[in-house]
Amino acid sequence: MGSISRENGLRTWIEVDRKAIKHNFDIFKSLIPKKTRFMAVVKSNAYGHGLVDFSKEMERLGADFLGVDSMTEARALRRERIQLPILVLGYTMPALFSEAAENDISLTVSSFETLNALRKAPAPQQKGKPLKIHIKVDTGMHRQGFMLNDLQQVIMNSQFSIFPPASKRLLPAPRLRQAGRRAGDFQVEGLYTHFAAAKNPAFPKDTEDQLKEFRIWISAFKKVSAGWPLRPIYHAAATAGTMLFPASHLGMVRVGIGLYGLWPAPEVMQYLKGRITLRPALVWKSIITEVKKLPAGSRVGYDLTETLSCASTVAVVPVGYWHGYPRALSSIGRVLVCGKECKILGRVSMDMLIVDVSAVVHPKVGDEVVVMGGKDELPVSAAGLARALDASWYEIVTRLNPLIKRTYL
Repeated sequence: MGSISRENGLRTWIEVDRKAIKHNFDIFKSLIPKKTRFMAVVKSNAYGHGLVDFSKEMERLGADFLGVDSMTEARALRRERIQLPILVLGYTMPALFSEAAENDISLTVSSFETLNALRKAPAPQQKGKPLKIHIKVDTGMHRQGFMLNDLQQVIMNSQFSIFPPASKRLLPAPRLRQAGRRAGDFQVEGLYTHFAAAKNPAFPKDTEDQLKEFRIWISAFKKVSAGWPLRPIYHAAATAGTMLFPASHLGMVRVGIGLYGLWPAPEVMQYLKGRITLRPALVWKSIITEVKKLPAGSRVGYDLTETLSCASTVAVVPVGYWHGYPRALSSIGRVLVCGKECKILGRVSMDMLIVDVSAVVHPKVGDEVVVMGGKDELPVSAAGLARALDASWYEIVTRLNPLIKRTYL
């Protein structure tokens, strides 16, 4: 919409389609049992779509949880009065444990170092507000998490005992003590793992093996938590697992890339083609700010890396690699100008693109440019740009500069 540029004086902006978001949300809700909770993963500025606005859409649509990377993101959501439960998926510094408890933000615990830090943490300032934790276990990805041989130590070791004894099962949260004083209360809200290779339906064994190992952890946790008023939430499936492995749905799924209308991998798209349709929600737009005619033989851009083979009309588009348009797309990227596909000429600059607009009838300053967006098969889509770079569209969208104005339509 060119009116967005004219009314707000914007040279570049991102439009996010609420109808596409709802479509994708409904697709994933239809894949899981009614009792399975739904976590919307909104980390990394909601995969470039705008952390706060996208999270508000998830709250409005009925998500059960939000997944973020850090306390910085969680804090931003609480500041905007978003009330949904939030799980920090990444590491949290011990100095922030109290803030997390006070703001009802759940934290991932994936190492004995963090458990030890919890043991030493001061009690929350507000009574009745224990810190909620989700224990992360490593079933095969070998990134975050306790290994299987840690299981008994996690459960039984008195120094890190996180489960109430049978006589105290009615307590709302386990308590730790150190040197005669009460340490920070915390509550085991969840247990989870992450699949390393769930994106190729032709090779399910690795995921099945991970799920099998995770079930050992689930079984052990069920035994020790039998009398708790709050049972742990067990979760393993991200977007691909949710789509391909129904047995992994468990108590909650964590859907990220699929909510934004992007497939977790080409193999998943091919396997589910005709059965599931996702709608990309994001379109990145800009305008033409200058037009000129150049004769054949003109050399274009930094280092004069491209020479025009014929007389051409070129335009300047005021975005570049600072905005998140990869410099690696120099001389190979494409944009849409007035609906026509136009090639990037020469180097991508920090804040500008030079574009061949010879195919556009009477191009002029103010004409709208689609820098990124649309269906996966289009060369200007996130998937299309990723194909041109032999890269990941996860990286393409998450690197969009957060200072670019996002408008939800």
